[in-house]
Amino acid sequence: MRAELRAKIITVCDNKISSKGDNVGLSFYAFFANKNDDPVLLMEAATWWIETHQLDHFEKAYKIKDMVLNNL
Repeated sequence: MRAELRAKIITVCDNKISSKGDNVGLSFYAFFANKNDDPVLLMEAATWWIETHQLDHFEKAYKIKDMVLNNL
């Protein structure tokens, strides 16, 4: 995973946890605007989320952040 996506995921997870609490869930779409302005980065996130780790559509933000920080 490239550094740009890693940083984006950590920032979004931190913001979601800060505003909604430790139990907040999110999908990989949370890392992108409503319009598809970066399809390559979106596919990288989708591949990491769905194909590589076979995660559910919604996962806890703290879990995703931990996975990214631990290079999983």
